[in-house]
Amino acid sequence: MPIQLLSDALISQIAAGEVIERPASVVKELVENALDAEARRVEVELERGGCGLIRVRDDGVGIEREEIALALARHATSKIASLDDLESVATLGFRGEALPSVASVSRLSLVSRSATAAHAWALDARDGAHAAAAPAAHPPGTSVEVRDLFFNVPARRKFLRSEATEYQHIVRMLERLALSRFTVAFTLVHNGKTVWSLPAAHSAAERLARVARICGEDFAGHVIELKHDTESLRLSGWLALPTFSRSQSDLQFAFLNGRFVRDKLLAGAARLAYQDVLFHGRFSAYLLYLDLDPTQVDVNAHPQKLEVRFRDSRRVHEFVFRTLERVLAGTRPSAESAGSAPLDWLTGSASFSAAAAPNQARFFLPEGRPPRAGEDVYRGLVERGELGVAETSIGGAAEQRVNGAAPLGYAIAQLHGVYVLAQTDDGVVLVDMHAAHERVMYERMKKLLAGETAQQQLLLPEIIHVTPAQAEAAETHAREFAALGFGVSRLAPDQLALRSIPTLLAGKDPAGIVRDVLSDLLEQGQSRRVEESINHLLATMACHAAIRAQRSLTLPEMNALLREMEGTDRADQCNHGRPTWIRLSLGDLDRLFMRGR
Repeated sequence: MPIQLLSDALISQIAAGEVIERPASVVKELVENALDAEARRVEVELERGGCGLIRVRDDGVGIEREEIALALARHATSKIASLDDLESVATLGFRGEALPSVASVSRLSLVSRSATAAHAWALDARDGAHAAAAPAAHPPGTSVEVRDLFFNVPARRKFLRSEATEYQHIVRMLERLALSRFTVAFTLVHNGKTVWSLPAAHSAAERLARVARICGEDFAGHVIELKHDTESLRLSGWLALPTFSRSQSDLQFAFLNGRFVRDKLLAGAARLAYQDVLFHGRFSAYLLYLDLDPTQVDVNAHPQKLEVRFRDSRRVHEFVFRTLERVLAGTRPSAESAGSAPLDWLTGSASFSAAAAPNQARFFLPEGRPPRAGEDVYRGLVERGELGVAETSIGGAAEQRVNGAAPLGYAIAQLHGVYVLAQTDDGVVLVDMHAAHERVMYERMKKLLAGETAQQQLLLPEIIHVTPAQAEAAETHAREFAALGFGVSRLAPDQLALRSIPTLLAGKDPAGIVRDVLSDLLEQGQSRRVEESINHLLATMACHAAIRAQRSLTLPEMNALLREMEGTDRADQCNHGRPTWIRLSLGDLDRLFMRGR
């Protein structure tokens, strides 16, 4: 077949294949156009799950008569005019592809009226071609009606799912758009019935009410609101408490400058922030809103604009991670918190290998077992009195309060050698003593070892075979490796010599960790593998060294543990993500016994 120019109709249908995947894609493009037009009210009407009809009405600025036909032309847009505009785009749309793409695969009608026009103008398009605009009756704003999507592309229509499935895709899409613009009212009508109507949300309470409507009351009742600004970055939103975790990632929403994105960098930063407090195999839930200078991000990197590229990805990742980490570090007992309600997926018990005699810090190993890697470091901390177990780690705080208050109350009993029962001003608290002490010790060990990179020289250097790109990265980041405790030098284009390793990682496959770090550096420009490996080891040590089940504690010892919890970061969960305590108010107890009924 000879080389030839494609017809405009075929070009439009090819372009539509990239932009218009299903009815939800049409809704996304039309609603985003409405939001870019400064609409304060958007109504979406559907028939047969969007396969029969999609109608989007808004009260935005509208389109002038002279421009209404141009709106259906390919690559015609009011949002950018130069390369500088493209590099600093702040609108949701900017390519001028949406309306012509939709018009090429459907029967489209467009009616619009600007605020200064005496009446509206209407335009009908069939197979991408349209007649002249005609006068019409319409309030200020725009209505776009799309019927019989893919009627002229049978192959695409065959790939559509059932009407119920397509409808659910539209609902999910509208929910994300509603979460991105709280000041805009949204209405959804399906087959003549109003499904939901969301009023504009201006106050904090109204915004949280919309979040509860979309994400669920349970989510809204277990969130921490966050707001953090720097000179050029701003992060806000809601983080679900670690104990409100999910079996899937369906409640993870990230918005960049008001645009919903599925970005690996943002998702990775959130995952790292939660990793110290989340139960294994569970997913966190959050709504994050990141705002930054539009020139610092490229939103023109994906056909549907779901993926972006940051100019300084390392800085953005560190900002998001550190912000979330600080917020989650505050999940400790307080007078306002309700504790961690027991969940049916939290099962099993921990094993222990440490104990302590009264008034003396001691470190035990199971009989016959040699010390594990890093336990000698831990033993030194204990014997020097820098980190103890049982009484010595908490005894000095036995009668202290945090800020003059005791959110966890005071101990009155120990139950079955496992739980501490404490009485508070308005009820009782139950504490899993092993889980709580495990978190206290883990956080203390992290602080004591922060910044220390004790090295162990290898008698014989270990040769690591890598790719030339990885070897180049090792040379470039030699100073960072040295700060982490690794002595790495290049022997050949594809070989490295590992001459020293961090003491805590002896026997932990340091060569494999170096390879993982190099892979991260090449892909992301940074790596936290070493810190994660050390933290995992410290968490294991804390688990083995925490007070054991069936260990009898005195009231002063129990009160000391409660005071330590109140002053420890992330004390609401143990190192494995299990809850450490729950609160039952007097009202809860009254309901259990039906008092006052």
